[in-house]
Amino acid sequence: MDADKTLAAEDTGMLFWSAASKKWPSVAAEDTLKTLFGGPLGYSYTAFRQAALLYEEIANDQDFEEMCQEVASQVSMYPDIISLLHFMAEQDHVDIVIITSGLGRVWEQVLETEGLSKAVTLIGGGRISDAFVITAAVKAQLVDYMRSHRARYIWAFGDSPLDVPMLQKADRAVVIVGDELTRSRTMDAALKTAVIDHGLRGFQIVLPSTALPRPGLRVARLTDRSVIFDILDHQWPNTTAKLVTATDTSATKLLATPMRNSAVAGPELREAHRRAGHLLATTYVADIIGLEQPKIQHVLGRETRGYQLRHEKKTTIVALMRGGEPMAFGVNDAFPHAMFVHAKDPQDVKMHHLEGQLTLILVDSVINTGKSIVEFIGYIRNHIHATIHIVVVAGVVQAKCVTDNDGGSLIRQLTSFARVHIVALRLSETSFVGSRQTDTGNRLFNTTHLA
Repeated sequence: MDADKTLAAEDTGMLFWSAASKKWPSVAAEDTLKTLFGGPLGYSYTAFRQAALLYEEIANDQDFEEMCQEVASQVSMYPDIISLLHFMAEQDHVDIVIITSGLGRVWEQVLETEGLSKAVTLIGGGRISDAFVITAAVKAQLVDYMRSHRARYIWAFGDSPLDVPMLQKADRAVVIVGDELTRSRTMDAALKTAVIDHGLRGFQIVLPSTALPRPGLRVARLTDRSVIFDILDHQWPNTTAKLVTATDTSATKLLATPMRNSAVAGPELREAHRRAGHLLATTYVADIIGLEQPKIQHVLGRETRGYQLRHEKKTTIVALMRGGEPMAFGVNDAFPHAMFVHAKDPQDVKMHHLEGQLTLILVDSVINTGKSIVEFIGYIRNHIHATIHIVVVAGVVQAKCVTDNDGGSLIRQLTSFARVHIVALRLSETSFVGSRQTDTGNRLFNTTHLA
């Protein structure tokens, strides 16, 4: 995979020189790379060597590191790419290699921020001290080597004419197409030649989806199950859903008491469910998804860093109606920037609820057999988003439905849906097929007399 304008819309080299021109205006120009590569050297090996020399001369090691950190903070990877990489990282037969002609140090930091640094092999330099440069020919040679000497089936991702030799060498090519104002203007012609004259095989991914596709290749979505199935060489993963429970903690015992008390109903019970949802979100879901540090204004008037859920604004909370709503509100209290959706049936979750999102949190009060959860996850994986991280939050999970010795258990049924976590306040040996006074939904909304 290429990096700049493939993994994200940004070009890290352009960002670097833009920042450098502001920090050192007497020696650095914002259009340094544009002038270099737009000159007689083009995108030759000599030009890339010259670029590496410029990076070496403009800053000492400490200043270069600080500048790379600043640039990395400005890079926002495409959500669909992030989900794809996390999904593929869990597959034993898939290796992920990112090779960049840009600044390797910047991409190291970007990948580390996204929790991908250990899952991805990054090849990239940038300075003379790195002792190598990455040209279009080097990218193509790497693919050729992997195919001929390692007998690997290669999918290559790229966005510009510099990536075309690599795309042509690969078994399958994926062209990332960005916004018309920022993407390569010469790629259309290069792509046409590659398809017509060299038989390039593949498709294009348009990011954002509102951008205009390039001519010559079919358009696909990285979130489509069929695309992921194809990339996996028709080997759909069997991975165990991960279960986390808080059953034996003191907090759970206190929170679960009003939830189990038959005398508690209506607003009081809904508040108990909300508190439970908040606890599960802050104590367990936050650990599973991770945190990020946004800038905040300190009470003393200075700027500092706080904490929030990683990619909180790209998180969707779905309350399974109607019993899941109060607990979902508690989860939303913990993650206030997340999207909130009500769903009674799987079809209530629409494409626009998950497009561009990285995490889906499904919330229900009670999981008895797990049938509803499997239906929701199956529908989402098969029809909306094949790789999004799914976290199921529940107040109570019947122990039998998650035991491995039961062939129909929830855990076994979820083996074909990778990247799934289940977080429960407690496990119970009791079956929760309730009615009238014992039904949680009726107790939550004081409708036991209608059952």
